[in-house]
Order: sequence, then C-alpha cells, then structure tokens
Amino acid sequence: MLDHLGLQAADVGAATTFYCQVFAAVGLREAVRHETPAGDVVGLCGPEGFPDLWLAPREAPGSRPVHLALTAPSREAVDAVHTAALAAGAEVLHAPRVWPEYHPGYYAVFLRDPDGNNVEAVHHTF
Repeated sequence: MLDHLGLQAADVGAATTFYCQVFAAVGLREAVRHETPAGDVVGLCGPEGFPDLWLAPREAPGSRPVHLALTAPSREAVDAVHTAALAAGAEVLHAPRVWPEYHPGYYAVFLRDPDGNNVEAVHHTF
C-alpha cells in the first residue's frame, strides 16, 4: 500500500547526511538526486534499492506538508482515485499522467488532503 513518503527539510543536504548516517545499520542510503529550481530532491532507499523516502526543500517558511504516495494496482485505479477526488471536492495538484522524469512507466495523480498534505496514487509499469 505505501509506495513512498516525502518529507520537507530546511536543509536537504543536512537531512540526507543525518538519515544516511543514523540509519546506515538498516541499509538506508541515497538512491537518486534530482535538481529542481527550489533545490535538490533526494530519494533514499533501503537494501532493495527502491527510493521510498524522499527529502525535498521546504515549500515555504513554516510550511511542512507531508507527501504520501500509495501504490495503485493499475492505471485505471489511478484514474478512479482522480475521479473520486473530484467528486469529493479535493484540490487536484496534477491530473493523472505519465511522469517520465521519475521513470517511463510512472503513472500518477497528485491531490491535497483536507490538511493540505500532498497525496498521490501511483502505478509503476517497468
């Protein structure tokens, strides 16, 4: 069910160093780094190599929404989440589409939950 979790950091480099040092014993390491206009976004992984903990620059002073992504069994399920979100009146951040910058088969929709968190349904086709 849980695909990945994203946390905002005041200093992504310091947060990356912290997580990699403190959780090295459980196999946590940096898997990927993306440059963005706001600063680097870092994907951390465990022994399996899949980046399921992400660190990103804080969106705004005092703002710290969580990013939670849930695994969808199909693209149709991602589309169904989008339809249900619209029916519930949720803010849609990004309608369902392929995100090739993540990987060619990354199909996802991004929404705001009632508390302002960025939630996602994602289906991976490799």
